[in-house]
Amino acid sequence: MILSRAGWHSPAGNYTLAAADVHIWRTTFDWPVTALDRILSPDERERARRFRFEIHRRCFLIGRGLLRTLLGRYLDVPPGTLLFHYTAFGKPTLAEGSLRFNVSHSGELLLMAVTLNRAIGVDIEQIRRDRAVGEIAGHFFSPNERTILAGLPDHVQHDAFFNCWTRKEAYVKAKGDGLSLPLHQFDVAFLPGDPAQLLATRPDGAEADRWSLRELDVAEGYKAAIAVEGSEWTPVCWHWPVEPLERSSLMQSQPSDPFRLTEASG
Repeated sequence: MILSRAGWHSPAGNYTLAAADVHIWRTTFDWPVTALDRILSPDERERARRFRFEIHRRCFLIGRGLLRTLLGRYLDVPPGTLLFHYTAFGKPTLAEGSLRFNVSHSGELLLMAVTLNRAIGVDIEQIRRDRAVGEIAGHFFSPNERTILAGLPDHVQHDAFFNCWTRKEAYVKAKGDGLSLPLHQFDVAFLPGDPAQLLATRPDGAEADRWSLRELDVAEGYKAAIAVEGSEWTPVCWHWPVEPLERSSLMQSQPSDPFRLTEASG
């Protein structure tokens, strides 16, 4: 299943995040850094200062600021009060509660995925036609994936490569194992037009049945995918437009906030 570009909606009115829901948010980096910086923690500001290049610092500040804003809206708390814990592999999690999330950015786009009580990973990549995809695949993909990619016509190899890469990265991020899970230890379906799927996992073959993958059609020139624990979940795709009034209101936490979390019964 492909979550198509036409399926992205602008948020309107109140809604809830039920137990089977997966919300996926798409936005750009056209946001005011100063306002978002104010809600970051001291350690997040220090991390931002350590980036060598301004573009990377800006991406981190906006990405973490928007994540705090979004999660604060779901939980109905001021975004600056959220406490993050980090796994041994650096994956951020909320210190308390059932909300699970993951973030990815590339080029001008940022994706944030949110759900309840299930592991989740999302990845987006801007397609680079100048990349030597065969060489990269030779270092990271499984033998079967390398063979399939090499057998494709040249004009579809880049699309296929980024299909494979984003699906693998989404799964690795959902697992939360970082570099301890080599990309060649599992296979994904990635031929253009094929549904995203985790085909094989090694050494535990049963692991593939615990996860589901879906392709996200986010924008021209990009590939994206999401990995979610289990199969009984419903995706909802939101586009976060940049409007002056909205940018101002998103920096506040108000009782009338539409980002309200309610867990479904059962």
